[in-house]
Amino acid sequence: MKRHLALAAALIAAFAFTMPTAEAGGRHHRGHISKEIKTAAIVTGAAATVAYFAINDWRWRWDNGSGLTSLGAYAATTLGCAAVSPMVATALVKRPLTMREGHVLVGSCVLPIIGGWLVNEAYNNNPQWEGGVAPAPHKRHHRRVAKK
Repeated sequence: MKRHLALAAALIAAFAFTMPTAEAGGRHHRGHISKEIKTAAIVTGAAATVAYFAINDWRWRWDNGSGLTSLGAYAATTLGCAAVSPMVATALVKRPLTMREGHVLVGSCVLPIIGGWLVNEAYNNNPQWEGGVAPAPHKRHHRRVAKK
């Protein structure tokens, strides 16, 4: 029974972070991540979780006898997720991904459920990180020379 309650709580928490935030003053699409990108993150994250537990023969306690530790299995499945999720997302959106989208996907693999959200908020707070945005040109101050 405890497992079912824990699973239900985890699913509720996962879907709570996918809900859009409230914004006063109309709709602003700053930092909007498309449904296809979210779908790719959820599908590849779930596949990495399945692979993690499959490595340990579906046992909760880590003792598979192969010499691979829990941390090693987490690292391997995280790297696999980070490699595959941009490929899946690119196939779903049918265009090249932006830097933000790629980093959100990798963040979702490293820290499930909230990693992608944290990366997206970091991009929102630092617009200079966007790949396609050119920085404002520096104004040059010319010294006026007096005419003789």
